[in-house]
Amino acid sequence: MSQLSQPHLLGIKNITTSDIRKIFETADNFKQVINRPIKKVPSLRDITIANLFFENSTRTRISFELAEKRLSADVLNFSASNSSVSKGETLIDTVNNILAMKVDIVVMRHQAPGACVFLSKHIEAQIVNAGDGTHEHPTQALLDAYSIRERLGDVEGKKVVIVGDIMHSRVALSNIYCLKKLGAEVMVCGPSTLIPKFIESLGVKIETNLRKALEWCDVANMLRIQLERQDIKYFPSLREYTMMYGLNLKMLENLNKEIVIMHPGPINRGVEITSDIADSEHSIILDQVENGVAVRMAVLYLLAS
Repeated sequence: MSQLSQPHLLGIKNITTSDIRKIFETADNFKQVINRPIKKVPSLRDITIANLFFENSTRTRISFELAEKRLSADVLNFSASNSSVSKGETLIDTVNNILAMKVDIVVMRHQAPGACVFLSKHIEAQIVNAGDGTHEHPTQALLDAYSIRERLGDVEGKKVVIVGDIMHSRVALSNIYCLKKLGAEVMVCGPSTLIPKFIESLGVKIETNLRKALEWCDVANMLRIQLERQDIKYFPSLREYTMMYGLNLKMLENLNKEIVIMHPGPINRGVEITSDIADSEHSIILDQVENGVAVRMAVLYLLAS
């Protein structure tokens, strides 16, 4: 059985291009499985996986849980809001108590950047980062790149613009690493107050005009404004943001080419993207959701082997 070059999936920065390609090839096989009448395979029977979510999540949590069950793993779900964490228990104690129940893989989402890296140095189980603060969200970047590959045939040479709240987005950082490793050109677009200072050092272009960014790209990945992570106001109002950076059908129709529209969710309809685009043939948003299960199955399978 093949394995990844790393014992954990802590971030895209840590893995190799051949790891990414291996995950995609494995996901291709699992995508066939989840489209069969019997959607289960016994690949991870007798493997126990704990989903530790210290931060709210709907899509990522359900997607991981479904991936684990499709692989026949035993699944433990843990939510911090109704656990002893609210009584002051530390992260290490929480995880060690769960590992005492003989857990093999931990899938963790945490509000602190680097929490998964910290944990990987203190426990024996393998860790999958399901999002750590404003740092990384590796499986989202993998499923995004996988979805581009599926729609356009390859990621290499494609021009991808990531639009919106770059500063507070873990999806943006993981996407930049992943797309660059696969040979895509990457641009970030948004208000200058929401673009981190030294982001050019990652080899990306910067554009503050959405129209110019759309004329340049093959793919536009629209991010939501992460109001829950913003401690100060970075722009005057949501209405003004929408006027400058909201994507609508008229803008797409004025382009002299077809572009692919993506969104990691949850969508704030009418803010960063209008409903008529989210539900149009330009959009691969629901493909991303379906591909998320296959890609997460591939990651768990390769780590467990």
